[in-house]
Amino acid sequence: MPELPDLEAYRVALAPRLIGRRLERVRLLSPFVLRSVDPPLAAAHGRSVDSIERLGKRIVFALDGELFLVVHLMVAGRFQWRAQGAKGPGRIAAAAFEIEGDSDSGALWLTEASKTKRAWIRLVEGAPRSSSSTPEVSSRSRRAMRSSAVHWRARTGP
Repeated sequence: MPELPDLEAYRVALAPRLIGRRLERVRLLSPFVLRSVDPPLAAAHGRSVDSIERLGKRIVFALDGELFLVVHLMVAGRFQWRAQGAKGPGRIAAAAFEIEGDSDSGALWLTEASKTKRAWIRLVEGAPRSSSSTPEVSSRSRRAMRSSAVHWRARTGP
């Protein structure tokens, strides 16, 4: 599993590429990577990225309209940035976050080289906890993420 310094490095490196830019769409290459259904993933399409935060071992992309894309890389998940038109990473690709930009449009690829394919994405709706310019995941959203994780573990076992 990527350790916390790795997650922080991802957050810092991705911020200049993503913050203030529009998320054109999220393309799922594996149906099992998406672990939420409400709100639908299409609700994130066309929204701008307001901030990128770390929530424990998850990366949270705060989108305008109080939506949050939460990504857990699990054991073998990684992010790769590819310029627009560049070839994708192949079989290890799980999802692509297509970003619109002036001169450097591209895609942030979520890859996972493991056979178990445990990395996941959730789209969570919630309100910022503070009135600062950087939204945070609300306690309501954290409870929803926690309860969905508990429900998922109960269905799939330890």
